[in-house]
Amino acid sequence: MRSRAHTADLLASLVVFLVALPLCVGVAMASGVPAELGFVTGIVGGLVAGSLPGSSLQVSGPAAGLTVLVYEAVHAYGVEALGVLVFVAGLVQLGLGALGLGRWFRAVSVAVVQGMLTGIGLILIVGQLYALGDVTAPGTGLGKLTGLVSLPGLMDATALSVGGATLAVLVLWPRWRLGARAVPAPLVAVAVAAALTGVFGLDVRRVGVRGLLESIRVLDVSQFGRLTEPGVVGTVVAFALIASAESLFGAAAVDRLHRGPRTDYDRELMSQGVGNTVCGLLGALPMTAVIVRSAANVRAGARTKASRVLHGVWLLLFTAVVPGVLELIPVAALAGVLVHAGCKLVPVREVRAMWRGHRGEVVVLVVTAGAIVFGNLFEGVLVGLALAVAKTAWEAGQVQVETAENAAGELVVRVLGHATFLRLPKLLDTLEALPGDRAVRLELGGVRHMDLACAAALDGWAAARGQGATATSSSTT
Repeated sequence: MRSRAHTADLLASLVVFLVALPLCVGVAMASGVPAELGFVTGIVGGLVAGSLPGSSLQVSGPAAGLTVLVYEAVHAYGVEALGVLVFVAGLVQLGLGALGLGRWFRAVSVAVVQGMLTGIGLILIVGQLYALGDVTAPGTGLGKLTGLVSLPGLMDATALSVGGATLAVLVLWPRWRLGARAVPAPLVAVAVAAALTGVFGLDVRRVGVRGLLESIRVLDVSQFGRLTEPGVVGTVVAFALIASAESLFGAAAVDRLHRGPRTDYDRELMSQGVGNTVCGLLGALPMTAVIVRSAANVRAGARTKASRVLHGVWLLLFTAVVPGVLELIPVAALAGVLVHAGCKLVPVREVRAMWRGHRGEVVVLVVTAGAIVFGNLFEGVLVGLALAVAKTAWEAGQVQVETAENAAGELVVRVLGHATFLRLPKLLDTLEALPGDRAVRLELGGVRHMDLACAAALDGWAAARGQGATATSSSTT
C-alpha cells in the first residue's frame, strides 16, 4: 500500500509541476517582476509550505488573484520593497493563525469574495489584452480601460496570432479528456506557441531570463522604515487578508474533492504565513494556495503532502538545469494563459444562481468588483465588506406589520421579525394610523428581537391609547 501511495504522489507531483510551470512565469510577468521570482515562490510553496501541516493536498505558489495588488505595489514602492511587504504579511498570517482566527475567514461574505475575484479577473483580462498584441499597457486601471478603444490599431498581428492560438488550445485541449489527463492544457498551449514561433522564426517578444540566483533580492532591512507610510501598511494588510482568504476558501473547495484528512484552518494559515515570510526574505512574490494546482493534485491521485513537496523539487531542478528554455516562450502566449485564467476568476455560474435567490448578494458582488476595477483592490474589498455589513444590518432590521379583525371586533396588530430602531418609523406610522375609537390588540409573539428604542416607543404608544400595553409581552391589549 505504501509503494502505491508513493507512486501516486510521484505521478501527481509531475502533473502539478507541469501545471505550475507556465503559471509561475505568467503570474510573475503580469505582476511586473522577473519571471524567476515566480519560480522562487513556487519552490517555496512546495518545499516549505508543502511540508508543513494544515491541508494535506493543497498546493501553494504565486496566484493570479494577487497579480493586480503586486503590480500596484511594485509600481508604487519599487520591486526592492516587495520583500518587506511580503515578509510582514507573512508575519500577520502567522499571528492570525496563532490566535485561532483561521476559521473565521469562512465567515466572510461569499459575495465579497466572488466580487473580489471578479474584479481581479476583469483587471487581469484587460491588462493582458495589451500583452496579447505586444503593446505596453497604461499604468492605471482606468487608463487600461480607456485605452481599449485605440488598442486594436496598436496590436502586432503576429503576436496577436500567437496569443489567439494559445487561447484556442486552452479552450479546446480539455475537450480531449485522455490528452488533458496526460498533459495540462496551459503547458500544451505554451509549448505549441513556443514551437511555432521557433520553427517559423516569428518576430515576437519573448520572456527575458537572468537566472534564478541573480533575480533573488535578499530582504533589504532599510525598507522596514517604509512601514510608517499608511499606503504601505494598507498594502501589507491587503496581502495578508486576501492571500489568507484565497488560501482558506481554496482549502474548503479542495476538501470537497477528496476523502482524506480535513483541513486544519489555523495550521494552514500559519503554514501560509511561514511560506510568505520565506518568500519575503528572498524578495519573491507572495504565495497563496492555488485552486488550479490543488485540484490537479487531487485529480492526479495524490495521497499525501509528498506530492506538493516534490512539485517544488521539480521546479527547483528545472530552473537550475534548463532555465534557458524560458527564453523560447512568447510573452503573448503567457498573456493568453492569463486571459484564460482571468475568465475563470469571473464566477458566471455562481452569479446566475445567486441572482435567482439572493439578488442583494449580486449587488454586493457587482459593487465590489466595480470598486476594484475603477479604484484599487484593497479599497474595493473594504467597500464590499462595508456594503455586505450594511445589507446584513438592513435585513436584520426588517419588520412586518399585519393588521386584521378578530371575532370580538378588535383590531389585531401582529408584529413579525426584528423590531429595531431601523424600522421604528414604519412601525409607529402603522400603529398611529389605526382608528382611535377601536380596541387594539398588539401581538408580539412573532418578534425575534426587540431593542430598547422599539420597546420604549411601543410602551409610549400603548400608554397614549390608554390600553396598558407593554412592548415586551408576547401579546398585549
